[in-house]
Amino acid sequence: MARTTASGAQRAAAALRDRIEDGQLPPGTQLSEEALGRELGVSRNTLREAFRLLVHENLVVHLLNRGVFVRVLEPVDVADIYRMRAALETAGVRAAAGAPTAARRAVTAAVAEAERAAADGDWRRVGSADLRFHRALAALAGSARVDTAMDRLLAELRLAFHEMPSPRRFHEPFVARNRSIARLLTEGAHERAEAELTTYLDDALAIVLDAMRETDR
Repeated sequence: MARTTASGAQRAAAALRDRIEDGQLPPGTQLSEEALGRELGVSRNTLREAFRLLVHENLVVHLLNRGVFVRVLEPVDVADIYRMRAALETAGVRAAAGAPTAARRAVTAAVAEAERAAADGDWRRVGSADLRFHRALAALAGSARVDTAMDRLLAELRLAFHEMPSPRRFHEPFVARNRSIARLLTEGAHERAEAELTTYLDDALAIVLDAMRETDR
């Protein structure tokens, strides 16, 4: 019975993590046990266990006598997320030469999806494709543990994206930069790809932190 409950809690946590990553549950959203229990088809006890899992992943917070809320990030959180991203994604880029063909194709497929979404003017979809691109970069390392860490990290990152006043202004310049990194990897220029990725992440971090400072004013 315990195994069934744990499995149900993990599935519920994964469903909520996906909603957070997709931007459906923005920072500060209160999570209703009753409504989510009905939507996900799970008991309150199972849902509470899912919440506990997400608390450990830094995606939600439990506020005494108030309930469970999607976490609102501080600048120090965002800086740490980008620090961890750099470690995981550059590890993937360094391993790209020996990565399976399917893993390398996932990188270019995510770039193409972002380009299609940008052409359609769907900037939330561009953001989701961008996250898939960065997940695919880390996946080149061929490590299940890296993949799990990136899943959790990118769900947190989506919370930071909500700080951006204009999704288009934030994402649009990086669509071309994603294509540039993918092209360098295809050409086997792994050191140049790593250098471009490092600069890219530094630039993105600066933009997000600037937006957070503007919001606080």
